[in-house]
Amino acid sequence: MTRRRPSDDEGSILPLIAFCTAFALALILLVVAATSLYLERKRLLTLADGAALVGAEAFQLDDVLSPSGAVHLDLDDAAVRDAVESYLAGMPADEFDGLRLERAESLDGRSATVRLSAQWSPPVLSVLVPSGIRIDVETSARSVFG
Repeated sequence: MTRRRPSDDEGSILPLIAFCTAFALALILLVVAATSLYLERKRLLTLADGAALVGAEAFQLDDVLSPSGAVHLDLDDAAVRDAVESYLAGMPADEFDGLRLERAESLDGRSATVRLSAQWSPPVLSVLVPSGIRIDVETSARSVFG
């Protein structure tokens, strides 16, 4: 019987380990950035929800009740905007980077619509993720009587 000689293995596993490590690190950085963007958008949406609720309540109760006892609500755009601006002024200045009130108005006289925007920056700078993205959110709220 002839003995077969095992094939000669040449090379190294080090390039494979280096590639897998770099890939895993890039994947982790992308997941961290995506999670940060998602959470920042949710925080901004929560702030916009609160601002819209304040805007929807921007009326005097005496103006709502008519002498006959019927409820008549007619929100004014200026009152909604003033209420939302004062609500946002009460927020800490460093809560959001570049926070802007894009729109605060009442389209139908019964509900308030608020649009906010802020700048998002990734927690870890990377070649794979842009250095900053502008986030826009819009929400509305309505006061309900009865």
